[in-house]
Amino acid sequence: MDFVGVDLAAQPRRTGLAVLRDLGGTLLVAQARSGAEDDELVRAITGSVKTGVDVPVGWPDRFVDLLAAHAAGTLSPPDSTGDAWRRDLAMRATDLAVHRRTGLTPLSVSTDRIAHPALRWAGIEARLRASGLDVARDGSGMLCEVYPAAALRAWSLPHRGYKGTKNAAPRSELVAALSRAVPALDWNGHRERCTADDDALDAVLAALIAREVTHGRAEPPPPELREVARREGWIWVPRELPRA
Repeated sequence: MDFVGVDLAAQPRRTGLAVLRDLGGTLLVAQARSGAEDDELVRAITGSVKTGVDVPVGWPDRFVDLLAAHAAGTLSPPDSTGDAWRRDLAMRATDLAVHRRTGLTPLSVSTDRIAHPALRWAGIEARLRASGLDVARDGSGMLCEVYPAAALRAWSLPHRGYKGTKNAAPRSELVAALSRAVPALDWNGHRERCTADDDALDAVLAALIAREVTHGRAEPPPPELREVARREGWIWVPRELPRA
């Protein structure tokens, strides 16, 4: 079974793509690289059991409502002054849930530059949906939204300071720690690439999380947030370390 991981950036150059092959006892990294174009992502996702995507797959309901009301000229004056009311528009329900569980705060798709990759994803999602694929944003279909830093924290592994060219040493330590924690993981010649390229590494992490979601070892949206998650998306945080 192939599980795919996508670390989506606004441009292909920084977009990581990984394929994790479950061989029953071995988790083989069949592919791990950056530089993935939209067509390559669509093909990989289409051929997967489950794909983990590291990008917000939706926007906060209240933010969407605000844009519609603002465009129509029907927006009511805010109840509060200052930035309090704006903060309520910045985060999705899943962002708040991740913060409560892990202490980490995902980037705001409403107010941060992460919106550029999210816009790219919206186009990819539309292509997949037009092909008849189940791209439900709550993770119930063939896709799930992931957040590698939250997963690493849940796995008690280093989750900060491993990105960028200046952090090659911490990234190498993270890859080594991940290898020790998940002995079934076979890098298949891709360990050096993931040590050098944090986009490729995050894509491998996204694929690992997608496998955990498939096996029921990650936190689903609670019943009261299921409808919201279908629109806004849901970040799946694993409960335990991956195992064969």
